[in-house]
Amino acid sequence: MTLPVYRDPNTIKEPATSSVFHHDLLTPPFATTSSAGHYLTLQNGRKIYDSTGGAAVACLGHGNERVKKAMIEQIDSAAYVHSLVYAVPATEELAKELILGTEGKMSHAYLVCSGSEATEAALKLARQYFLELPTPQPARVHYISRHQSYHGITLGALGVSGHASRRGPFEPMFAQNSSRVSPCYAYRDMKDGETTEQYVVRLAKELDDEFVRVGPEKVCAFIAEPIVGATLGCVPAVEGYFKAMQEICHKYGALLILDEVMSGMGRSGTLHAWQQEGVVPDIQMIGKGLGGGYAPIAGLLINPRVVDVLRNGSGTFIHGHTYQAHPVSCAAALEVQRIVREQSLVSNVARMGKYLSNLLKSKLGDHPYVGDIRGKGLFWGLEFVENKTTKEPFDPKLGVSMRVFQKGMDTGMSFYPGNGTADGVKGDHVLIAPMYDVTEEDCDFIVGKVLGVIEAVFEEIDTERGVSMGNPS
Repeated sequence: MTLPVYRDPNTIKEPATSSVFHHDLLTPPFATTSSAGHYLTLQNGRKIYDSTGGAAVACLGHGNERVKKAMIEQIDSAAYVHSLVYAVPATEELAKELILGTEGKMSHAYLVCSGSEATEAALKLARQYFLELPTPQPARVHYISRHQSYHGITLGALGVSGHASRRGPFEPMFAQNSSRVSPCYAYRDMKDGETTEQYVVRLAKELDDEFVRVGPEKVCAFIAEPIVGATLGCVPAVEGYFKAMQEICHKYGALLILDEVMSGMGRSGTLHAWQQEGVVPDIQMIGKGLGGGYAPIAGLLINPRVVDVLRNGSGTFIHGHTYQAHPVSCAAALEVQRIVREQSLVSNVARMGKYLSNLLKSKLGDHPYVGDIRGKGLFWGLEFVENKTTKEPFDPKLGVSMRVFQKGMDTGMSFYPGNGTADGVKGDHVLIAPMYDVTEEDCDFIVGKVLGVIEAVFEEIDTERGVSMGNPS
């Protein structure tokens, strides 16, 4: 999440005695004493309903006894081993569980600690793949991604991301081997009268043109999020988009890398978002819902055609981290994934996702400042606009998304705010990404809270501006 551009004077605290270098040094995080189920309890006793599982992470909720037990048992048997030399059963079993979830379309898992690490590994693996082909292609060093994308905060991952405000301060430090094309953002980018098929053709031509501009022999991969999470606010691709993008990659011999760190592992209503798109990626990043927040873990799922090239070549991936495939993280993730499978929670995500979608649209679809409601499964975004007809975003100085977040916390509900939605600088949205076991009653509660918070925030903003709701002029 980027630094907030709005600060409520009532929330700014005196400099704390904490020695932690917090993300925000002026407004320290809320001191939390416990968590259970769908709730967090703050030090002041306030209970917060966690409607986003943090950053779409806590898919099972907080305090799951089975996961805690699995972690303790792993600590008792082997808390840490160096993965270059050793492996524990939990790691092997987790990899098998993950490959099972792809119905064998991917063949290997590579496990790290964060989504950013997974992106770094994917970029290097794609490069090494081309170096180890029977006829090596060493010219392939370039990556094509999309504007308003986000693939991680490390320099390599941020370098292939497309979010202007996150990239801005570090732009001079990035490698110059990436470029960007338009996102699949139908709400803002489809032209009047343009059909979905025509829109896909236009985006495919843009990607094809970028391959040609760069030089097709130089491109390693096209990297994209099936559902753009934090930076665009749960924007799914239109039907046929990823098939068309993969065809362009195949045409020029490049790889397709899909970033499912936020949208995958059941969040979108299938275990993997690509299972709804009619494609199979060459490399896939996973994270967040993989371990449900019980321990740091993310990773890659790798297509057998990529694995086979390395197996028949050097036999070694030139990459590694001290804590990759950490035994306790693997044990936690394995138990999370077993629970998700045994309790058919992905099916519940799909069912409750439809219910939540209908509820959000019926309650908020006509709101004058809610421009778009979009998502899949239990992964939904609300985009706020100054004018629904022109889709003009609010002035960033108003800090709309952060005000919604703050008002939510005041009333006992957490949201995940984002800004720069429209162009990387302007635009506001919030995400809703509840736990996989939610019921209709939970969804009713969430939407009721959302409605109340949004109405209160915009009433305050309009009062400050001296306008009536929906009539800024």
